[in-house]
Amino acid sequence: MEGPNVERRLAAILAADVVGYSRLMEVDEAGTLARLKTVRLELIDPAIANCKGRIIKTTGDGILVEFQSVTEALRCAVDFQERMARRNRDMSASRALLYRIGINLGDVIVEDDDIFGDGVNVAARLESIAEPGGICISAAVHDQVGDRLPIGYEDLGEQHVKNISRAIRVFKVLLDGQTSEPANIANGPPPASVRKPSIAVLPFVNMSGDPEQEFFADGLTEDIITELSRFRQLLVISRNAVFVHKGKPIKAQKIAREFGVDAPIAPYRSVGPPNTRVPS
Repeated sequence: MEGPNVERRLAAILAADVVGYSRLMEVDEAGTLARLKTVRLELIDPAIANCKGRIIKTTGDGILVEFQSVTEALRCAVDFQERMARRNRDMSASRALLYRIGINLGDVIVEDDDIFGDGVNVAARLESIAEPGGICISAAVHDQVGDRLPIGYEDLGEQHVKNISRAIRVFKVLLDGQTSEPANIANGPPPASVRKPSIAVLPFVNMSGDPEQEFFADGLTEDIITELSRFRQLLVISRNAVFVHKGKPIKAQKIAREFGVDAPIAPYRSVGPPNTRVPS
């Protein structure tokens, strides 16, 4: 039970992180840190300031931001992702920085300069669902923003995420000038004929016997997910979602039902050192 002095408030929370951060640091630590610093100074901080946000905390690859206005929170995210997309067009795939963003509107506990609680946790889980370079928002954000911004939404339905007991209604924000009518619950899911083809690339298995190859296996999985996500016609399940199944027995049909995808596995799921034969 909470004490009488616990401070609470309603806030829009934005959570973001870099896709494949560990792999990028392994390949080029100094270059990755320099690019992150430049993006922070030139894009992230100005976008947050323009939308009157407050940075709560940062990690090596992530950031948590609080906004008093949920519309401004989403405006900030859209502006940042569209600017990042334009910047990445001039970079090779190995150097491009891709962010995932999740936004939630919820009650938070305030302690000193930090915030905690379910509202924050949901924002973090929404971020994990988002595609590289994409934004996912909760139903509360979708309902409050409505048509105030010139963007469209794709209803992803009820999603079950790690450490949240209830299902969360999730909407994907359509970027790059795409527009779409907000989903209507009464209409149900779209017919199969208009759904995007979908795929979940499951974690590759390190069969080399060398623990150091584990990083290579994970990096290969992340690279495939990132590259497939560049195709607008394809719905790709996020890295954080599929890695929940890392190290577990996998049944293709069960995974397909869980993620609602057409293709639940990658063609090859075993990797080893460069000179090791890879079994199919």
